[in-house]
Amino acid sequence: MKSKCQMPNAKLAATLVAFFILPFAFSAMQAFGAEDMREVVKKLQARYEQTRDLSADFRQTTKIEGFATPILSSGRMYIKKPGRLRWDYADPNVEEIYVNQNDVKMYVPEHKQVLIGKLTQMAASQAPLQLLQGAAKLEEQYVLDQSRAGDRGEGGLPLISLLPKPDGNEMVRTVVRIVLEVQPKTYFIKRVSIHEISGNISTFEFANLKPNAGLKADLFEFAVPPGVEVVKAPSLSPP
Repeated sequence: MKSKCQMPNAKLAATLVAFFILPFAFSAMQAFGAEDMREVVKKLQARYEQTRDLSADFRQTTKIEGFATPILSSGRMYIKKPGRLRWDYADPNVEEIYVNQNDVKMYVPEHKQVLIGKLTQMAASQAPLQLLQGAAKLEEQYVLDQSRAGDRGEGGLPLISLLPKPDGNEMVRTVVRIVLEVQPKTYFIKRVSIHEISGNISTFEFANLKPNAGLKADLFEFAVPPGVEVVKAPSLSPP
């Protein structure tokens, strides 16, 4: 039977890029960036090294190539090191995504169905998911886009723009560029955008961040409700 659920690859990838793999990028950025960029990177690194868990509201805008109207959604996400993630969509539809290392469960109450599988098998753009496991380092697959060094965000801080290396792992070939904006006072991630070869762009904005609140492990556990169908997710490959 065909599954009613579809794994939101961009949703997962953007979240993992924003909160799990950034520390791997810092050394490469410091080597190539200007002085102000190095200072932002240094403060960003320090902030996330001190973060054991994090929750935040998010707003997602997905622009699909060929469609004039973007898709809007919102909810709240929770992260706990190492490798735990809960991603709750509240609008326009309720969805819950639970990640434990490489295991993922996606629950859609409306369909009375939960999709289970492996992150690295369920996502067409797998590089950010592998980096979650520490299997690769960001500087091995991405370089700082120096041509966009003048782009600025809130407070005049430089945006961080990353490009996949031409000779990098084939798993990053669906991504053209990743752009990050940090908050000027806290140096947490404010916005992350993933630009895909298809022309699709997924942008996530984060607000009401609460770091190191002592999130409990059971927040990241999911028990299948009675009457809910469990479906094994299909494996997807990059095009």
